Amino acid sequence: MLNELEHIQLIGANVVLQPLQLSHRDDLLSAATDGKLWDLWYTSVPSPDSIDSYLEVALAEKSRSTSLPFTVLEKASNKIVGSTRYLNIDHQHHRLEIGNTWYAKAFQRTAINTECKFLLLRFAFENLDCIAVEFRTHWHNHRSRNAILRLGAKMDGVLRNHRIEADGSFRDTVVYSIIRGEWPTVKKSLLFKLNR
Repeated sequence: MLNELEHIQLIGANVVLQPLQLSHRDDLLSAATDGKLWDLWYTSVPSPDSIDSYLEVALAEKSRSTSLPFTVLEKASNKIVGSTRYLNIDHQHHRLEIGNTWYAKAFQRTAINTECKFLLLRFAFENLDCIAVEFRTHWHNHRSRNAILRLGAKMDGVLRNHRIEADGSFRDTVVYSIIRGEWPTVKKSLLFKLNR
């Protein structure tokens, strides 16, 4: 599905999703520092202590074609303001997940997330021939859950005790999806929001 797409850029009116590179390290760390996003216990945002392993894991997954990580460049400021990616790519069944998404605090609750998700969904359904796109988040990440619902995704269910976190606690993961037949209506809704 993504064999020849490692250099793909997705360009919108406000953002450019560009392939993640090691050279983005300092800019990503600067964006994550806005709000000290790594302090949110229910998310996985790189900190000064974890930025190198964050990049290493993302680029290793990319080399295995199971992930395609992007940095989010805000066009007006020409600054990297966050990151997102395609992950859990299932080439055989034409499915993938959009996740590992985070933005500097100053860019949260702006059009940035809506446009990023629009660009990723459009490419997944219209270029990669996906039949379903998933979103997963921590049960306690209510902001993320609400944002996913606003996109037009539907909740598939909750994976109870889905993961063991670094501190030994159990994570319940909420799974949402948009399927191919829903994309035209979701697309129309997202374009309406972006054009308002």
